[in-house]
Amino acid sequence: MSERAPLRSLARPVVAVAALLAIVLALWHLTAATAGLSITRAAVGPIPVTVFRPAAPGPAPVAVVAHGFAGSQQMMQAFATTLARDGVLVVTFDFPGHGRNPEKLAGGLTDDAAASGALVGALGRVVAFARDLPGGDGRVALVGHSMASDIAIQYARAHPDVDATVAVSVFARDVTADSPRNLQVVVGGLEPEMLHAEGRRIVGMASAGPVREGVTYGRFADGTARRLVVAPGVEHIGVLYSRDTLRAVRDWLDAAFARQGGDFVDARGPWIGLLLLGAVLLAWPLSALLPRAAVPAAGAGLRWRHLLPLAMLPAVATPLLLWKLPTDFLPLLLGDYLAVHCALYGLLTAGGMWLLRRRDAAGEAVRIRRSSLVIAALAVPAYAVLALALPMNAFVSSFLPTPTRVPFVLAMLAGMLPWFLADEWLTRGAAAPRGAYAVTKLCFLLSLALAIALDLHRLFFLIIIVPVILLFFVIYGLFSAWTYAAVRHPLPGALANAIALAWAVGVTFPLVVH
Repeated sequence: MSERAPLRSLARPVVAVAALLAIVLALWHLTAATAGLSITRAAVGPIPVTVFRPAAPGPAPVAVVAHGFAGSQQMMQAFATTLARDGVLVVTFDFPGHGRNPEKLAGGLTDDAAASGALVGALGRVVAFARDLPGGDGRVALVGHSMASDIAIQYARAHPDVDATVAVSVFARDVTADSPRNLQVVVGGLEPEMLHAEGRRIVGMASAGPVREGVTYGRFADGTARRLVVAPGVEHIGVLYSRDTLRAVRDWLDAAFARQGGDFVDARGPWIGLLLLGAVLLAWPLSALLPRAAVPAAGAGLRWRHLLPLAMLPAVATPLLLWKLPTDFLPLLLGDYLAVHCALYGLLTAGGMWLLRRRDAAGEAVRIRRSSLVIAALAVPAYAVLALALPMNAFVSSFLPTPTRVPFVLAMLAGMLPWFLADEWLTRGAAAPRGAYAVTKLCFLLSLALAIALDLHRLFFLIIIVPVILLFFVIYGLFSAWTYAAVRHPLPGALANAIALAWAVGVTFPLVVH
């Protein structure tokens, strides 16, 4: 027996214990952030809201915290807990078309005036609700990220009784030197220069010269205070979890409300990362429990000379074939295009493999153990989806489908399943070259990039999600590889990938009036 054999046999139990410890430790830290707070859920008409009450009794100022485009109120939890632990009564909510709000967003990406009006109207209803909450002292502040930074500024300008506004990752159409009152701009250090320039422009209206980061211009007493904060080392999403961002928001509202707060900051980003890492790593030792379903290993088993054309030709053909075709048939913003892209891509890949198989002699027959394949096909997608969906929904973003969104998840699955089935079969098999899986995913991303370039106006939103899809391919590529090593059949991995991506798109993409 090899000297390394005992070490290899211990690897899976060690990883399982480490993953479970990571999950427990992360959950402990994440739940400890809300210690002492009273958290209740309510609804303002169709708008789901969450109220975070501080532990200290007595009247308190109110902060309404608003999420950005394609976000949800869970994304803003770090702000809510930081401010509530600081003694502020906090309300978060889901905009129309977002999160668990069943109301579709008017206008979508084409009618900016209609969309803006719907968003400002929803914010106004939540602010009115927050003002009437028991325990509020009449003072109100707004915190908005990205899209909501503009919405918060519009509302605050129209309502001068808003005491302070914080605009994170700001872009705003209407700002003057003294309106809105007491405005702080926060930008992530790694965000695009246009957001930094926008921040300097807005704060520069109140400065006598070049804007200096971290300097307060104007006075809180007359509502003219302005400040620019750059949170180092973070981008458009990371800025929401940055300790520097959260501290700046807390301190700004304390100054605007002329109160002495605490020093707590809910810097939950690393703990969310540890929780998700533990869930991903736990899949490796668990995969050893899966039964083998195919002997020998199933899959196309193609060499590079056959695999590369089948990977590259659909990548080019799909966006060209869809370029002029109407694909906006669902109210799920650009979800319909993504589903059609995947479906056509998968059909072209499967068709290419069929033609190749007709030309070449059939390989060794594969014996399928159907009961084992059914078990794996049920267990792997269940873990791959729920192990990440449950923590995501609790701590990151709305990730459990509402009844309104279930049909769109199924529609996405119908479109995505053909590509994932074809791609898994293409990249698996005893003779499949190393790196084939990564190459086909790169081809898919390049295909999306070509589609965006051909129709930038309509598909611009897809630029935002390409990095997320890349991360998805890395995580679910690991699930797929570990599953295939145990089961020796592409079906469980394909189902897990297709269901997970359809789920993610169906629950997070905005619903718009079609």
